[in-house]
Amino acid sequence: MSALAKASGALKSVDYEVFGRVQGGGLSVLSVLALIVLSHYFPNQYTEQEAKKLGVVGWVKNTSQGTVTGQVQGPEEKVNEMKSWLSKVGSPSSRIDKTNFSNEKEISKLDFSDFNTRY
Repeated sequence: MSALAKASGALKSVDYEVFGRVQGGGLSVLSVLALIVLSHYFPNQYTEQEAKKLGVVGWVKNTSQGTVTGQVQGPEEKVNEMKSWLSKVGSPSSRIDKTNFSNEKEISKLDFSDFNTRY
């Protein structure tokens, strides 16, 4: 168990799926297409940045259904902060319609050593 986990008490794990879309009001067709392409490849960098800033581990991935899915693990307080960010903030170019959380549980050790994007 890491020093962070020991110092923070209970560890928590939760799966998530974020539903939403990129807003493109008032933009040219080319700008909207560019935003769509960029949002498909780069929104996860913001999720990774936030996770690393908070000190949680896990993964994030774009799905073929246009959602973002993943898993977060870490101290309960930090996982709860990440859940809030996933529900209310997200990447700058996204609009979050809803976020589903599942399989939330206390764990005895972390399954990951870092937070990364899966392809």
